[in-house]
Order: sequence, then structure tokens, then C-alpha cells
Amino acid sequence: MVAGEVLQEQHVLPDSTPDGAVTEGNTNEDSAYKELSNGSVRITLDPKVLEQELPPPDEKEAMLSGEQSNGTLETRLYWRRFAVLAVFSLYSLVNAFQWIQYCIIANIFMGYYNVSSIAIDWLSVVYMATYVPLIFPATWLLDKKGLRMTALLGAGLNALGAWVKCASVGPGLFWVTMTAQIICSVAQVFILGLPSRIASVWFGPREVSTACAAAVLGNQLGVAIGFLLPPVLVPNTADNKELMGHNISIMFYGTAGISTLLFFLTVFVIKDRPALPPSKAQAVLSTGPAEDYSYKKSIINLFKNKPFILLLISYGIMTGSFYSVSTLLNQMIIFHYPGEELNTGRIGLTLVVAGMFGSILCGIWLDRTKTYKYVYMPHVTTILLERFFMTGYLPIGFEFGVEITYPESEGTSSGLLNAFAQVFGIIFTFIQGHLTTYYSPLSGNIFLCAWIFLGIILTALIKSDLKRHGVNVSNINKGQAVPTELPSEKASSDVKQESSSLPCETSI
Repeated sequence: MVAGEVLQEQHVLPDSTPDGAVTEGNTNEDSAYKELSNGSVRITLDPKVLEQELPPPDEKEAMLSGEQSNGTLETRLYWRRFAVLAVFSLYSLVNAFQWIQYCIIANIFMGYYNVSSIAIDWLSVVYMATYVPLIFPATWLLDKKGLRMTALLGAGLNALGAWVKCASVGPGLFWVTMTAQIICSVAQVFILGLPSRIASVWFGPREVSTACAAAVLGNQLGVAIGFLLPPVLVPNTADNKELMGHNISIMFYGTAGISTLLFFLTVFVIKDRPALPPSKAQAVLSTGPAEDYSYKKSIINLFKNKPFILLLISYGIMTGSFYSVSTLLNQMIIFHYPGEELNTGRIGLTLVVAGMFGSILCGIWLDRTKTYKYVYMPHVTTILLERFFMTGYLPIGFEFGVEITYPESEGTSSGLLNAFAQVFGIIFTFIQGHLTTYYSPLSGNIFLCAWIFLGIILTALIKSDLKRHGVNVSNINKGQAVPTELPSEKASSDVKQESSSLPCETSI
């Protein structure tokens, strides 16, 4: 290739003749052209000359959709994100309250409906049993129809189940209250997997873990209120079932009214995502064509991810232990202290509130340090402090799962984590319940502690590869090829841009 051809490609440069040949104009050291002894020509272009003479790159080629002129992805945070988080947290709270409201006063409902303790346990276990088969259609719906549709189903079914419970007030209507609890358990499938999705699509990289912790906090607060209020609203009046039914009715109608209000707030507040993404990680994902997404392939990719498999088992053990303890807390306390339903609720409240503080502190810590690998610490504190900070593991597991599986869907990874938690919760509840009934609560607690110790070992084996964080802190868009060559360089493979900083050198 001769010099004239290159000059023609880059338009007429200074000190060149109309036919494109290089003239012998300047001979000082600042000359733009230097003739080499071997016959080739080495051209040194000043950046100002390059900027003036070369046409700008085509925006469609040099920029991804949603990028600004400086080459960075355009992101923005909206105040609406706090309203979305608040509404979700509140209806998640009510759903969790409806889960635990029976078991914390299990002996009272046993007497009112004249059923066994196993039947009351099933009012809690049904939440876990329903989740496992429905998680796959629920996460598919989240991926295909979006956050808003999933949130509406969760809030709507939660309100419907609460109103059906109002029709179950009567000693012979246990089957109605079980039906209502099944409806609420289906609502839970569209709730538990949303914290990480809401945090990712609405909150920035420096607040995403805190937002996820706050979303999980709503569910934990619901469990805490579920421990505290039912013993207060429904005292044990075994000699007066009519008064007991009246008190149960007050609890049910109050829950139904609040659930309905939250459903309407969900309709008006929650949207799929903001107009502009909150982080580069979300901006990169939003540029990918939706038609290329395969839910089946996403599931396969997750199960091929060894760190995620270890997290599934570890998270299942930890959260399943919490479900088991929450379900059986009344039976464990009443075993030693009959008639102490109110204090049982206070003990449960203390258990969950401690975990709530752990959740928020862990979320803030993760946003500042991104040290997810220290996720094993809640396991240690759990054993040392008798499960005192058990619920603090929930948001950490969600966020860690999103980090090590990016760019897979947050809803899918969170859904699988919850599914494993439900499976372990069912197993632990029945085994610990059997040990508590036929031996003692101590034997059941030792059983759980042994499994939690196994969880520590598995968590220590997880490889900490923070993929989403890597995209947010990088200067380029990971996984997206952004053209960096000049148009003339695309036209000729013989021209190379050796540096984009200082004087640019083009070899011919």
C-alpha cells in the first residue's frame, strides 16, 4: 500500500498534494511525516489534527443504546425507588405475618378447631410445600412479564387469602382456614424472590445490598409482628370459645383490611423498572435483545455454577433452620412453661429483631466493602449465640447469589435459593418436631446446630467471584463489544492505531 492511498482514506491532510502524494514541506522535528530509509513512511499525527480532519465515528457503531457522548452508559436514580421498596416491604410483611400467626399460638388454635399439633404445623409447612413446585413458573413469569405483574399477583393473592380467613372463624371450619393459608402460600411464591430484583433494577451499586436487606427486612418484620401480636389479640380463653372466635375474627379482619390497602398501593406505585437504569450492570443487561433470552438455559447455567450450588445448600440449611425454629417455637416453650404464650411471642420477637439489625448492618457493610465471602460469619454467630442472628443471613445470600451468577436473572437465582430453603425447612420442621415431641427441645436444637456447622464448611468453599460488581466498577461494558477503531481503520486492515493518548502514530 502506498502513502497516497492512506491519505485518501483519511481525507486531504496538511502538506499533501491534491493527488495524495506526500510533499517535503516541513523538515524539522515537529514535521507530521518522516521518511524511513527502508522506503516505508511513518506518520505521526497530532491529536488536534486527527480530531479536526477525521470524521467522527458513527454513533450507532461506537455507542451502545443508552450511552452518552462520552462513551459511558447513562444511569440515573429516581426517588420512586423508595416508594417501590416501601410498598413491597409492607405487603411482604403482611404475608409473613399470615404465615406465623397460627403457629405462635398453636395450642390455642388446636383447642379452637379441635385438631392435632401436626395439623397446625401444616398451616406453616404449607408455605414451604407450595413454594417448591411453583417456583419455576413464578420465576419464569417474573422474567417474561416483569416485576409489576409479579408484584400484583403477590399482593392480590395475599389480600384474597386474608379475606378467606375471615370466613373461617368457627370451630368446624379448619378446612376453610387451611384453604386460605394455601392461597397465602401461593402469594408468597410471588414475593420471596423479589428483593434482589427490586434492589438491582431500582437502586445504584452503592446501595443495592442495603436495599435488598431492607426488602428482606419487611418479611422479617412480619414474622416479628406475627410472634408478638397473635398472643396479645387472641389470649387463651379455653373455657369460652365464643370469645376466642371473636378475638380471632378481629385479627383476621384487621389483616384483610391492611392487605387490601397494600394491594391498591401496589397497583399505583410499583413499575417494572425506571426509565433509565440505576447502574452500569443493569444498563448492560438492558441492551441485550430479549428474544435471545432462554429461561431453560438460564436454569441450566445456574446449576452448572459450582459456587452457586454450594450457596444453595448453605442457604437452604441456614434459612430452613429459621423456618423450623419459627414453626416449632411455641411447642418448644410450652413444653417447659405451659401457659406462657405471651412470653413465647416475645422470645420470637427478640429472635427476629436481632436478625433484622443483622440484615441492615450486613447490607450496609456489603455496599461499602463487597466482602461477600465473609458470609460465613452469620453461621458462626448463629451457633455461638443460639441462632440469635439467624435471619441476618437472608439478604446476604440473595445478594451473594446475584453477584456470582450475573448476568443471570436475579429472580431466578433468588427463587432457587428460596426453594432450597423451603425443602430444608420442611425436612427440619418434621425431624425437629419429632425430636421435640418424643424426646426434648434440646435434642432438636442439637440436630439443627450440627447442620448449621455443615453450612459453615460449605460456605467456606465458595469461590467469591463478584461478577456484577466487576461490571459496575469497570471503565468498559463487560460482555459488550464497543467499537474503538476509527472508520478508516475498519476500511483498511493495514492501518493500526497504536495509542489513543498523546500523539497518535499510524504505520503504513
